[in-house]
Amino acid sequence: MRRKIISIEIGLFAHATEDPDKVVRAFQNILPRERVEEISLHKKRLKGDYGNPIIYYRAKVTKPDMAEAILKKIGKNLPQHDRDLLNIELERRLDRGKLYIRLDKQSAYLEKYKIHNADPIHLKIRFRTSKIKEIRNICKDLGMLP
Repeated sequence: MRRKIISIEIGLFAHATEDPDKVVRAFQNILPRERVEEISLHKKRLKGDYGNPIIYYRAKVTKPDMAEAILKKIGKNLPQHDRDLLNIELERRLDRGKLYIRLDKQSAYLEKYKIHNADPIHLKIRFRTSKIKEIRNICKDLGMLP
């Protein structure tokens, strides 16, 4: 079977007002529970405009079965209105075979999922194809689109 997804890059910030352990838990909650240990989360310490500490976490998933499992889990748990929104905005969220999605970090911590732009978990999903129709079909197969 040919790989449909090349990789998923995941990034999120822990601001000075947030508990870094809870931010890591939000990240882990979007992964298949039985495979959390397979993904390495890298962290980089940054400083905000006023010297406040910020931690940037990132991970890259390159195993096709893991990437599909993550997207299936997200798709299964996204509310219908968010799947509809993603379907409408799909073309706008695509750039040369990469799909950009932002999930609410607070909701992910509570093991819920929703599309959200403020202080999100950033997902960059890189597909083998750049054809919108094929990407739409892949996303439908994974349950991310209606």
